[in-house]
Amino acid sequence: MSQKTVLNDAHRALGARMVDFGGWDMPLNYGSQIEEHHQVRRDAGMFDVSHMTVVDLRGERVREFLRQLVSNSVDKLKKPGKALYTCMLNAQGGVIDDLIVYYLDESWFRIVVNAATREKDLAWILAQAAPFGIEVRERPELAMIAVQGPNAREKALGLIAEADGERIGKLGKFAAGEAKTREGIEVFVARTGYTGEDGFEIIVPEQQAVALWDALLAAGVKPAGLGARDTLRLEAGMNLYGQDMDESVSPYEAALAWTIALDEVEPGTPRAFTGREALEKQKAGGVPRQMIGLVMDEKGVLRHGQKVLTAGGEGEILSGTFSPTLGKAIAFARVPAGETGEVRVDIRGKEVPVRVVKFPFVRDGQAVAG
Repeated sequence: MSQKTVLNDAHRALGARMVDFGGWDMPLNYGSQIEEHHQVRRDAGMFDVSHMTVVDLRGERVREFLRQLVSNSVDKLKKPGKALYTCMLNAQGGVIDDLIVYYLDESWFRIVVNAATREKDLAWILAQAAPFGIEVRERPELAMIAVQGPNAREKALGLIAEADGERIGKLGKFAAGEAKTREGIEVFVARTGYTGEDGFEIIVPEQQAVALWDALLAAGVKPAGLGARDTLRLEAGMNLYGQDMDESVSPYEAALAWTIALDEVEPGTPRAFTGREALEKQKAGGVPRQMIGLVMDEKGVLRHGQKVLTAGGEGEILSGTFSPTLGKAIAFARVPAGETGEVRVDIRGKEVPVRVVKFPFVRDGQAVAG
């Protein structure tokens, strides 16, 4: 039986089409998925992301622990509230999950991990944390609403208490802060998201989540479902765990080399994070596969699992969809490393030509790979 977020009744009241997503009963759309997509690109939309898992890590050695746990360097986080996108790897360099780390103080970091990987993530984190004496506390009593779009911050800030509004309004990207709404609801506001648009992800106590959702509706922020979230994130060049990467794929093979920091704890002492040895070998010798972006100018849709034909051999479509912003099909594909030459996709036995492009496909609402 699917789990339900605290906003489940609110979605149904708005006429949402509900589907199972990673064991959660979630809204796919509330009407037109394409209209919801454009709403986020052009104005402001909101998503219920309460199925995501919030975990607080506390202890004197929590920074030391995170140096080992993740591939990016938490030592980049020097100011309370700053956030970091990173991957958690196994010993072979495969991606257990991608996550965001928030630095709150030297004994308290917060992480947000994917819903579908919750159980394995928590088991891995608990096992890795034990030698460091870290308290690992899941926060199921917290809900989360993502408010995204060019007008999202302005509309959300209108709900923040005057005493906190200026401070929250000055948050830089990948930064967060605690605040209260005008109604006195305590919220954790992060300038992060999964759409390629500006906005906030707001963590709120479950018992106040419906009130916040209704206040955002009243402020003109329209709801959007999983369908629009997927087309938005793919246009923005953002990976989906389980589809674009998993434990058999390293960050180098998932176009996430920028999340790897082969740094030193001190001069001459490499930071010994899990998976580092495997990644160093991959960096030195190269990886057999690469992830590329594709645009199809002919009519049709690129879909997960379709065969991709390149000069170096066969690959496959990972995430594929129709891009409402470009008006064409786009996709991520994993193919043999090296020159691709002319690329074609096998669609029901027909080899259709596609263009290899750099992603993101869309930046700040504008097509960059049309």
